[in-house]
Amino acid sequence: MFNPDLKKMLENVNSRYSLVVGTAKRAREIREEAIENEKQLDEKTVSIAMEEIWDGKYVIEEPDSIKSK
Repeated sequence: MFNPDLKKMLENVNSRYSLVVGTAKRAREIREEAIENEKQLDEKTVSIAMEEIWDGKYVIEEPDSIKSK
């Protein structure tokens, strides 16, 4: 199980909410890609998404209205 440091993951986003929403969005994309390619995943999609965010492979972009706060 992947257990990242929350403080490091929050360095590039403004809130935990943004991190959760971005992780969920990426997890859904991973699931949809696996279904389209008929691929069986060994890990949970949320774990894969968190690893991608941790490694910098997926960047959570926030609207400018949120960034300025």
